[in-house]
Amino acid sequence: MDRRDFLLTTAATALAGMAPRAFAQAAGETTPALDAAFETIFNMGVDASPETATSLGLDKGPRASFKSRLDDRSLQAVQDNLAITRKSLAVLDGFKGQKLTDRDQLNYDCIRYSLERDLIPAQKYDLSGIALPYRIYQQGGAYFDLPDFLNSSHVIATKDDCDAYLARLSALATALDQDTAVQEAYAARGYLAPGWSLDLSLGQMHALRDPRPEDCSMVKSLADRAKAANIAGDWAGQAAKIVADKVYPALDRQMALIQKLRPTTAPGDGIWRVKRGDEIYADELAYWTTTDMTPEQVHQMGLDQVKSISAELDSILKANGLTTGSVGERLTALNKRADQLYPDTDAGRADLIKGLNEGVRDMTARLPRYFNAPPNAPLEIRRVPIEIQDGASNGYYQRAALDGSRPAIYFINLKDVGDWPKYSLPSLTFHEGVPGHHLQLSTAQASGAMPTLRKVAFLSGYGEGWALYAEHLADELGGYKNPLERAGYLQSYLFRAARLVVDTGIHTRKWSREQATDYMVATTGFARPRSQREVERYCTMPGQACSYKVGHSAWMRAREKTEKAMGAKFDIRWFHEILHDGAMPLTILEKRIDQRTAARLRA
Repeated sequence: MDRRDFLLTTAATALAGMAPRAFAQAAGETTPALDAAFETIFNMGVDASPETATSLGLDKGPRASFKSRLDDRSLQAVQDNLAITRKSLAVLDGFKGQKLTDRDQLNYDCIRYSLERDLIPAQKYDLSGIALPYRIYQQGGAYFDLPDFLNSSHVIATKDDCDAYLARLSALATALDQDTAVQEAYAARGYLAPGWSLDLSLGQMHALRDPRPEDCSMVKSLADRAKAANIAGDWAGQAAKIVADKVYPALDRQMALIQKLRPTTAPGDGIWRVKRGDEIYADELAYWTTTDMTPEQVHQMGLDQVKSISAELDSILKANGLTTGSVGERLTALNKRADQLYPDTDAGRADLIKGLNEGVRDMTARLPRYFNAPPNAPLEIRRVPIEIQDGASNGYYQRAALDGSRPAIYFINLKDVGDWPKYSLPSLTFHEGVPGHHLQLSTAQASGAMPTLRKVAFLSGYGEGWALYAEHLADELGGYKNPLERAGYLQSYLFRAARLVVDTGIHTRKWSREQATDYMVATTGFARPRSQREVERYCTMPGQACSYKVGHSAWMRAREKTEKAMGAKFDIRWFHEILHDGAMPLTILEKRIDQRTAARLRA
């Protein structure tokens, strides 16, 4: 499961055996009947996904056994999930034509939209996910996801938790073998990641596999946390034996397959290189942005915004004595200035994270100016685990458990502190923390009126668009302490605009990874290693990078339209109350804001 995205597919993957008309028969009780349908879809979905249950803190009580299990990753699971999604839609069909309340209609429309979208990968392409066309790549697969999941999501507080961890460690071997089998089947149909991606994957597998079993990070995670919780037992010894006898042999089998397949992968870096690649990219772009924008429109939007943001940055840089070279070249020079760099040491990394925490506290104190009773949910800031940092994103957010048993986590990739000059860090914190992902997701999670299915939904156009809009709010709230930090904020926007150009360039114009990285470095001034990691993500997760600026443009357009319509009656805190309505497709979001505005003007 992707660390950030809890897709509605996951929550609806096990609605088996339910008669579609069961809920529709409750005449005159449409609202409670629909709420019951939503909750059943959610709960049955969690029942099909032990990892989701743990991530949301629901692996307790009747689901206590889930804590000892992992998700099914087999080929059969793809078809099972497709059948269940169809049954979920059949349940919703029972409400067609019924008069619904405003709130229920919104919930119905959003959930139906996501379920219909979830039909596409298996029904149209026989793939497990349209968002992730390759089963094993540098940022995906059981080898990449599960060690981090066990460390950051599987809570260790009791002996039973430790026993469950051991059971899951054993199940990891099965998950690896399932991935191996699926990847072999996909490769036979041409769905195999680019060669450099397979090389990075192999490198990360070796980083996981090479330590002695007793030194494996998964063994240490259990042993260290059990010791901290004063749970007696030879947890390290038991875990090391499982790793040696089961996990490492499964990893060896997976590495052998990837080495065998490596010479067979098609040349090129974009999704165009696979069968029906152009169709897949169009569906992926729609999936991630929740719009009907074409690749050509997205590409042109990127070019236009790169031009306008670069002009604004040019003025700020010149005013601060940076006058020589292009905007990208001046930013590259700024990245290397000694006053902008943390030491490349453990102490330097600790100071960097300390600074991020200070930034969260400062911005949290400013939020009441723009938000009514903003949530103050705990947020941890952690370094990306070392063994996956080569392929991991530069920063990402992991939601908290629903029951509060595990806080939200904002991860930052600190492989090279040179990737993070000081002036660039505030915008990242405002994006991942507050008023970005952490505030938006915490608000939704705390909204009592919404079905659980929607509280935990993440739609990238909405969520990433909000997080980018949050960087703008931070500017309005005085979060950037000096002109260079504000230049970092504009550089962040320039980076997201360049992504529109690069992503569409890779997947529709056959740009190479190197060509895309050259463009990113020249345009944004980001360090080449950081830029290349980003480009590599775009190559293997097509369309996702476009959701940020497309979503941001939708949020800004909606706010500007509302301000114009309401004039002196406009209240920014009221506008931001839309967060309590939960994540929704961008097409629905803009209509919803128009409806709220009209109602406010009538009041």
